[in-house]
Amino acid sequence: MTHKIYLTHDKGAGNPEIYKLIKRTVRTALKAENAAVPCEVSVYVTDNAGIHALNREYRNVDKPTDVLSFPLQTLTPGSFAPDASEISPETGYLPLGDIVISYEKAVSQAAEFGSTPERETAYLTVHSVLHLLGYDHMDEGVQKKQMRDREKAILPLLRLDESR
Repeated sequence: MTHKIYLTHDKGAGNPEIYKLIKRTVRTALKAENAAVPCEVSVYVTDNAGIHALNREYRNVDKPTDVLSFPLQTLTPGSFAPDASEISPETGYLPLGDIVISYEKAVSQAAEFGSTPERETAYLTVHSVLHLLGYDHMDEGVQKKQMRDREKAILPLLRLDESR
C-alpha cells in the first residue's frame, strides 16, 4: 500500500533523519491500523512558537503543545472503514488530515522522560496518526486505554531502542 505523506518544516525544526523517521512512522501506523486504501497525510514540523500560535488559533489554548491533529474524516477507532465517497477521484487517495509536531517540544520531552528525540518524535507521530484514524483520549477510561494500547502495539514495529 502506498500512502502519500507530505512533510514540510520550519528552518531548524528537525533534521533529514527525523523527517524520514516521521514518514516511516506514519506508514507503519497506517499499516498497523489496516488502512486498506491509499491515504494522504500532511505533516508540519515546527518549533514551540509555531505550534503555540496554531494551538491558540485553533484550540484557544494559549501555550505550546507537543502535537496537534486535524482529522478530515470521521472514522471509528480500530475499524478502518472510510466512506468511499471521501476518496479523491482525482488522486485515488483518502485525505486523512494534518499533523503538526513541535520538534523543540519533542526534544525537551525526550530529556524529561529519559528518552531520545527520535523516540519521542515517533511516539508523537503515532499518537497523532491514531487521532486522524478516530482514536481519542478525552475520557480517562475505555477510549484512553484503547488509544494507549494501540500506541504500545505500534511503537515496537519501528524497532526503536526505547519504550515510553
